[in-house]
Amino acid sequence: MSKSVTPYANSNKRKKEQIAGMFNNIAGKYDFLNHFLSLNIDKIWRKKVVNILKSYNPKIILDVATGTGDLAIATLKINPKKIYGIDISDGMLNIGQKKIKQKGHDSIISLKKGDAENIPFDDNTFDAVTVAFGVRNFEDLDTGLSEIYRVLKPNGICVILEFTTPEFFPMKQLYGFYFKYILTTFGKFISKDNSAYDYLPKSVEAFSQREEFTNKLKKCYFNDTKFINLTFGVATIYTGIK
Repeated sequence: MSKSVTPYANSNKRKKEQIAGMFNNIAGKYDFLNHFLSLNIDKIWRKKVVNILKSYNPKIILDVATGTGDLAIATLKINPKKIYGIDISDGMLNIGQKKIKQKGHDSIISLKKGDAENIPFDDNTFDAVTVAFGVRNFEDLDTGLSEIYRVLKPNGICVILEFTTPEFFPMKQLYGFYFKYILTTFGKFISKDNSAYDYLPKSVEAFSQREEFTNKLKKCYFNDTKFINLTFGVATIYTGIK
């Protein structure tokens, strides 16, 4: 069952304000930490998302909680006409926009500030909507999923990549040790934000996983919901069709 977990326990700000502030704080180190602490496996996970999208041949894609745009950039391989990315963190968007411009992708990928719970696009706009490591940061998960459903075209696909906890020995124990001690120690040291990398394992542990999350997708009217475990259950891909 999802529980309310926030980055800064002593803050009076709403969760989404804390999330935006946290990512603004760590934006400069985010890409390095993401790849370093996952041993670059996160790149393989994004490729799997793109492979799923490929069979649907989406032309207009929205990447929610896009961060610095890594998944948006990865989806270029399926030759869409336009990719939009939204995020609530100005710091992450600034880095993403610079990265996309440097790579020469700014004519296809457009990043803008936007809230997953109030997506700034019309109904039935996108062939596909993606989210990578972002749904557990939603302040109201049902509202965010309902918004994704709203902006999808009929028969459009939603693909969500999120951290999960392994279920079986010995990966469950190894993952717990790495996530709670190695990752948090390095994350705090490099990012200089003590709370951000405490929040990460807590938010994963508290978040709805596998069958429970696919049930939430069904509740928000998605059809043909599925999940695929990755790397012994360290991450999971969820899919749903409008």
